[in-house]
Amino acid sequence: TGAIGLYNLGQSCCLNSLLQVFLMNIHFTGILRRITVPPCAVQRRSNVPYQMLLLLEKMQCGKRKAVHPIELACCLSAHRVELFVQHDAAQLFLHLWNLIKKQMKKLELVEELSDLYTICIQEHLACQNCSFEIKNNSSMLTLPLPVLDSNSHRLKTLEDCLQYFFHPEELTGQNMCVCQQCGRKTPFLQSMKLVHLPQTLTIHLKRFCFEKSSYMHKLSHYLPFPRDLDFNGVLTENQCQADDNEKATWQYGLFAVVAHSGLTSCGHYCAYIQSLTERKWYCFNDSEVCQVLWDDVKCTYGHSNLHWGETAYLLIYMKKHLQ
Repeated sequence: TGAIGLYNLGQSCCLNSLLQVFLMNIHFTGILRRITVPPCAVQRRSNVPYQMLLLLEKMQCGKRKAVHPIELACCLSAHRVELFVQHDAAQLFLHLWNLIKKQMKKLELVEELSDLYTICIQEHLACQNCSFEIKNNSSMLTLPLPVLDSNSHRLKTLEDCLQYFFHPEELTGQNMCVCQQCGRKTPFLQSMKLVHLPQTLTIHLKRFCFEKSSYMHKLSHYLPFPRDLDFNGVLTENQCQADDNEKATWQYGLFAVVAHSGLTSCGHYCAYIQSLTERKWYCFNDSEVCQVLWDDVKCTYGHSNLHWGETAYLLIYMKKHLQ
């Protein structure tokens, strides 16, 4: 199953959790196994994809319950990934992915990696006085969903968070934009429309926020997320910019949850991952790996009175026709 733990090297729970999510994804490891091996030892030691491949082989070779990711950690350290400090899982995921992509030499593998993870969005600005519009396509690695609305009210479900993220916003008053056609500042309607969803979709629940005192605060309130997610049933036609063939692939099943427990200043990460070969859920908590039930995964929905409790932070969904 590949359900092997990773020893904690010292505050490396965030790195360990993300590595498990990468290496349990057979679509990612299928790309990883086809990389070009660097020709000399110095290059191999500093090549992140190659060191990840070595770690994967070490995890699959023996009967040990856990392995030490020392060589990969040293490799990451050489690329300015700090060791022995607390990381934010969303930021570290982005840093790791960029390093992997940058060091892959084969262009076809870079394209496959992008297809596997990249979300495409169209940013839309429309003047409310005339027909002037600005459209820009952009890509992102994670879908960063707020868990509070603009009035600081709690959003109740993942579907609510998605609808709020893609909900149009009126830019009036001090937020008005200069319209090139009107020649003056006018009210605009700002919106984002979904263009393309990748094979492996990563959703970032923005549970960490700054209060007025500049103190980082964790939002631990109850926020359920579904095992099966169909974007066609969540977003409206106006929130999408895709053809029917694209929309037909927007049905997802939950693959993994990276959960955070503790406070912002002293927290811990673990990962709940469904084996794509066995269809069983496992909890990867550093060197400890155990089989769990869906009810255990649901415990990461959060609880308002347990700010130190375990809450989902990253949700990784996979297209159903690929699982």
